[in-house]
This record gives sequence, structure tokens and C-alpha cells, in this order.
Amino acid sequence: MVEERMGDCWSHTKDQFDNLEKHTQWGIEFVEKYTKFVKERSEIETNYAKQIRNLSKKYQPKKNSREEEESKYTFCRAFLTTLNELNDYAGQHEVIAENLTSQIILELSRYLQDLKTERKSHFHDGRKAQQHIESSWKQLEACKRRFERDCKEADRAQQYFEKMDADINVTKADVEKARQQAQMRHQMAADSKGEYSSYLQKFNQEQNDHYFTIIPTIFQKLQDMEERRIERIGLCMKTFADVDRQVLPIVGKCLDGMTKAAESIEPKTDSKQVVESYKSGFEPPGDVEFEDYGQAMKRAASETSLSNTREGKEKPPGKTKPKLWPFIKNKNKSPKQHKEPLSHRLNDFMASKPKMHCLRSLRRGLSLKLGSGPEDFSHLPPEQRRKKLQGKIDELNKDIQKEMDQRDALTKMKDVYVKNPQMGDPASVDPRLSEIAQTIEKLQSEVQKFEGWLAEVEERMPSKSDTHRRSGIYETQNNTTVSNNCAQDRESPDGSYTEEQTSETQVKANTHPIPTTTTPEFDDEFDDEETLPTIGTCKALYPFEGHNEGTISVAEGELLYVIEEDKGDGWTRVRRNEDEEGYVPTSYVEVFLETNAKGAMTYI
Repeated sequence: MVEERMGDCWSHTKDQFDNLEKHTQWGIEFVEKYTKFVKERSEIETNYAKQIRNLSKKYQPKKNSREEEESKYTFCRAFLTTLNELNDYAGQHEVIAENLTSQIILELSRYLQDLKTERKSHFHDGRKAQQHIESSWKQLEACKRRFERDCKEADRAQQYFEKMDADINVTKADVEKARQQAQMRHQMAADSKGEYSSYLQKFNQEQNDHYFTIIPTIFQKLQDMEERRIERIGLCMKTFADVDRQVLPIVGKCLDGMTKAAESIEPKTDSKQVVESYKSGFEPPGDVEFEDYGQAMKRAASETSLSNTREGKEKPPGKTKPKLWPFIKNKNKSPKQHKEPLSHRLNDFMASKPKMHCLRSLRRGLSLKLGSGPEDFSHLPPEQRRKKLQGKIDELNKDIQKEMDQRDALTKMKDVYVKNPQMGDPASVDPRLSEIAQTIEKLQSEVQKFEGWLAEVEERMPSKSDTHRRSGIYETQNNTTVSNNCAQDRESPDGSYTEEQTSETQVKANTHPIPTTTTPEFDDEFDDEETLPTIGTCKALYPFEGHNEGTISVAEGELLYVIEEDKGDGWTRVRRNEDEEGYVPTSYVEVFLETNAKGAMTYI
């Protein structure tokens, strides 16, 4: 028997057709639910990767000059490496999402369509077989009822014939008629019996085939379909895990890269880089001279003085406020004079007119900070200028090497074309070779120009012995201590301020004395019409043509007043006369500061 051959198969549930239909439908719904689950997991991976990429992009260094500075430090390079590794890490989550979509979601979607079609076909065959057996059963019942009816009618006809035959009053013709009627009914009963018997055998055969062949075969196909569905779900679940396992080695490499980047951080190297980045090349200031307030002092005439009106002028003691080296706090402040009420000083300030050259100087300082300095970096301190020039030369040499490599490649290509004309025309390479030759020539001229500037800077950079020698010479020339009259805040090209007072203002103060009730410190802070005081003198070593706004042209050997020293930006503010002043490169002049202002320092 088929049922015995199938063993523990679904043929044992041949009377559970509806329940099996519900079970297979639930199986399809489970596949749909699992597909939806994997799809949502894929979306999570995609969104996570997108957020990680956005995070990495957000903290990537911007394309500006600051990026070049940051790349010098090991911790900045380590952070950049971490961001790049994090970007690769996000890429692996994108790979997970792509593999989940291609290996599970799409496969299950196609399989679901085939599964639904196959299930529909099997249950269609089952319903068809069920309808056929039910139709055969109805026909069998109809044959049975007809046979039963014919038998009853034959019995009644026989009884009627026997009654008529026993009745002596009935004619012979009526008896014969009753006999023929009874025979006909018996014949009909016999035919119905034969038809019923034949159809019964046929129905039994169809029923046997239905329950032992057709339905078990259909259910076996459904069972195979269900087992394939379960097997496919298992494979998908295994793939679900394998997709993550496949990217683990690359994720591990990303994490190893982050760890290696963190281990590459070198604090000492970074601290040394700070020194290299901000080393200016200037010498430290000389010792601050002792100022004796116990006796009146007079200003001695200097060999480099430009005015005879300052000779023999007496300076009141107690107002010297020397400029100290950075990070040194001035704890010994000079005594302050009695100040007027603040309201009086504010009224004077509101009535005064601002000086336009101060705004121009401020604008110039901003332009220097924004990177619009000259091509030769003359606005920078000597050491920084040397570094910038060297970096520019290295950059140009790299460009030259790149162009030379292109030239060599094109030359080889031309040789190939000459040997094999069918591959190309050698003349087609000549225009590009000419263009590269011009570019190399231009770059080499640029290198020569910057090398000339670099040599000039290296020649002008003073050694420590030279600086000490000049400082000693200047100290012998300016050995008299001079006190400042008041302290004023003045601006420099980079926007910084200094508090200093010199002999030029003192001369004017003696020529045009101010009322004793006026407080010089407070008045100088708000009166923009006051002329900036001088803090020393300088001698032009080289000619300079001041084409830019805020600069002043000088001739070689010219003597000028210094009204604002170099703040580290490579510019010194000088004055030729009361109406003509501006900035000159510090490296173009030799500066002699007042003894009380800078402790006999000398800058070249």
C-alpha cells in the first residue's frame, strides 16, 4: 500500500485537508515575517553606516592653512587616521546591508512567489480530487436510490399481478396486463441493480485511488514543499550570521588601525614641533638696567639722536614703565599721578576726532593675518620666513619632478611611436612636450627667485655673538637711564598693543606744558589726536619701496624715528617727520631702542 510505503508522511492526515491548508499558509506568513525582519536589519545597518560616515566627514579637517599646521602634530595625524578607519568601518556596515539584501531579502522574495504558486497548484489538485470523489459519491447515492425505488415498484407490481390473477371477477386481459407490468418492473429493478453494482465498484475504485494514491501524492508534494521552506529558512538564518562574520576581519583591521594610530602619538615630538612652529629667530632681550630714583636724572645726548631740541631736557623721575619680555609680569609699577574725574575725561574723548591712520593700521594687521602678505614672506619673523621659503622651494621642486616625470613618459611614448608608426603619430606628442618644457623653465625660475630670498634671509639672520656685540656697543652709547612721562596703548600691524613713552613726547611736553590738573595716563588713552611717541631710532640697511597701504618708503642709510617695535610679525613702525609715518620690514633696518624702553636691545 502507498500509505505503508510513505511511512510517517502527511498521507496519515488525509482527513485533515483544511488544517494542512492553514498550516502551509502560516508557513508562508512566517517567511514573509522573516523577510521583513532582515529588511529592517538591513535598513538599520544602512542608517548606522550613513551616520558614521557623516560623523567622520564632520570632523575631517577643513581645506585651509590650518590643516597644514595640524598635520604636523602626531595626535592630529592619529585622529585623522581614526576618522579614516571609522569611515572604512562604516563601509563594512554598508557591505552587511548589501549582502543581507542580495543574499537573503531578494532570494526570499523570489522564493515566496514560487512557494505561493506551488502551494496554490497542490491545493488546487487536492480540491479537484475532493470534488471528484464527492461527485462520484453523489452519483452512487443516486444509483442506489433509483435501484431501491425500482425494487419497491417491482414488488408492488408483482403483488398487484398476484391479486389480479387470484380475482375471478377480473378479465383475462387485465390479468395479462398486470403480469406484463410486473415483468417490466422486475426488469427495471434488475437493470438498476446492475447499474448500481457497476457504479459501486467504480466508486470504490475511485475512492481507493483518492485516499491511497491521489491525496497522499498531493500531500507528499505539500510535505516536500514545506520541508524545502523550512530548509530555506535555516539557510537564510545561517547566511544572516555569515554576513556579519565575513566582515569581522576587515572590522578588526579597522580597529587595529585605530589602535596603531593611538600608539603612534609622541608627546615629545609634538612639543618640539610647537617650538619649531613658533620660533621667531629673535634674540632674547638684554638685562633691564637699574633705575635709581634717588637722584634727578637728565637725558644724555645720543649719537643717533635726530633732534637737538632734546639736549639738556630734564626728565621727571618715577614714570618709567619698561617693555618686558613675554610672559613676565611687571610687578614694580611706576607711581601714578592724580587723575581727574572720569566724566571730564569722557567729555574730552567725545569731543576729539579719531585718527584714520589707526584704522588703516588695524586693517593692515588684519590683512596680514588673513594671509595676504607679500610673496617673499617679508612680513614674517626671520625664522618663520626661512621656513616658509624653504617649504615653498620644496613644493616647487616636487612640481618640477612631477613635470619631468611626465616629460620622460611622453618621451618614451614618442620613441615607441617612432619605432611603431601604426601605434600613433610622434608629432602629436611635441606640443605637450613643449608645454611641459615651458612649465619646467617657469618653475625653475621661481625656485631661483625663492632661493635668492632664502639666501638673503640666512645672511641677515644674526648669530648670538653678533647680537651680544651690538647690544654692548649700544649700551655704551646709551648708558643714561631715562624715565617715561606716561604710558599709552598703541597698536601694531597685527593688532597687538604696547604701553611705552619716549623722549619725543617728553620734548613736546616740556615745550607745551599741560595743566597740572590733567592726568597724562587717562588723557592719552582717549585723545587720538596725540602724536605717537618715539621709542628709539633706526638706520635703513637697504632701500625699501612702500607700495602697500600703511608702509613707508625709505632710502639706504636713512635715519628714522621708531614709534612702534616689531611685535613678531616682521614689521616696525617708523616716522620720518610729524606728518609721514608707516611700517617697514624689520629685517631692512637696524633698530636702536631707548635704554629705558628695552634695556639696550638691538634688532637687525
